[in-house]
Amino acid sequence: MDTTFDALLVRMKELRDLNGLIGLAAWDQETYLPLKAAEARAQQLSTLQGLHHERLVDPRLGEWLAWTEGRTDLSDDQLAMARVLIQERDRAVKVPRALVQALAEAQSRGLHAWRQARKENRFELFRPALERLLVLRREQADAYGHDGERYDALLEGFEPGMRVARLDPVLSSLRDTLIAWVARLQTAPRQVLDVLQGRRFDTDVQWRLSLRLLEDMGFDLEAGRQDKSIHPFSSGLHPTDVRLTTGLEEGSLASLFTTLHEGGHGLYEQGFHPAHYRTPLANAPSMGLHESQSRLWENLVGRGRPFWSHYFPVLREAFPQSLADVEMEAFVASINRVTPSLIRVDADEVTYNLHIVLRYELELLLIRDELPLADLPEAWNERMRRFLGITPPDDRQGVLQDIHWAWGEFGYFPTYALGNLYAASLFSTARRALPGLEQGLARGELRPLRDWLRTHVHAEGYRLPAEERVRQVTGEGLTDEDFLVYLRSKFGELYGVKL
Repeated sequence: MDTTFDALLVRMKELRDLNGLIGLAAWDQETYLPLKAAEARAQQLSTLQGLHHERLVDPRLGEWLAWTEGRTDLSDDQLAMARVLIQERDRAVKVPRALVQALAEAQSRGLHAWRQARKENRFELFRPALERLLVLRREQADAYGHDGERYDALLEGFEPGMRVARLDPVLSSLRDTLIAWVARLQTAPRQVLDVLQGRRFDTDVQWRLSLRLLEDMGFDLEAGRQDKSIHPFSSGLHPTDVRLTTGLEEGSLASLFTTLHEGGHGLYEQGFHPAHYRTPLANAPSMGLHESQSRLWENLVGRGRPFWSHYFPVLREAFPQSLADVEMEAFVASINRVTPSLIRVDADEVTYNLHIVLRYELELLLIRDELPLADLPEAWNERMRRFLGITPPDDRQGVLQDIHWAWGEFGYFPTYALGNLYAASLFSTARRALPGLEQGLARGELRPLRDWLRTHVHAEGYRLPAEERVRQVTGEGLTDEDFLVYLRSKFGELYGVKL
């Protein structure tokens, strides 16, 4: 048997190539796949997932990985590659190939059922597919193994090392603080007007602006592309092939913030070190850290006054009639207006994490099998009333709004909240490291921030676990302090209240 690292590297590259093809098939499923091809795509993805699983659990791979342990003739990066792949393989060998393929098919069918349910605005059309996904995910969690909390086993796939016991106190404290702050801001003597309501913005012009923003951020459009989808997402097939999507609506400028968000993901995917391509190190160590990049660009940059000092004149020139009577300060205030909303992706920075906690709490109940699916829409609505004081008028604006459960991605939602916390810490550190950062943003200079993130986060890939990477960059691990300081300063000033 060839026990050299070269043999192991060949297998690593095969696995990454298969991942890329799986990602491409999934991206196509969300963008251009003909309606009648849904069943065929489910079968194709099942085959690809099965092949990937087969190569990952191959006993020869286990032997090659065991060969790396304790060796002193391998570089730090080679040892890190082996460590990451050992973690992935240790989980995979516990799951039968039949379950992997069943999940792939259930995901494709779940996506199709979710689309139909949204179209007809009826949760019941999605319920059987969701039930199937839940059964399979519980089975998968049990196969992985856990200490009595199935959700931990699923969370591990998105946020390695995170557990409900640690996550719960963080999210519960954040929930209670934010519920109080939302109430305080709703009754503040100074209220913010929505100066954009009722205005129309040509979608073709929005599209061109979104592409300009991507280029200004430093996203390489020769190594990636942007398309349109119902639910915006990003897919890194390879650092030279990164797919983003956005949504366009004539009555909203949300597409620009979506592009900044997905562009943040895209910069991460394009920023991995070339020496790590097609290896386990060309990957983010967690989805929380990945989400920190999207949330940083969308909110800490894209909703900031410095950014719009440069881009508001550009926006006004693009929409001369729609924005003729709108001043920059009113515009910036409007895009930061705090108001409870039905849709997560439309939520402001103060209420957004309440949407996340709602989903996390419901997922926990579903995976524990403590909430009948028939009761899910009302459980959703009850928390919306308790957290945000509003009730969805229908399923499409309530329980059917997100694509994540159609994919069976239970455990993903908390990473958005963790991403917000990491983003605030990283941006605070970037401001100290780059004294002229905000003045540069006001001149439209976005690449110095991109370059700093590329050096300290992107190019490092999966050399370290997420929290260790953040600690190395910022001097601290997971904390809500920077995030709450940021919200307190920004929204206290905007609304003229002390939070």
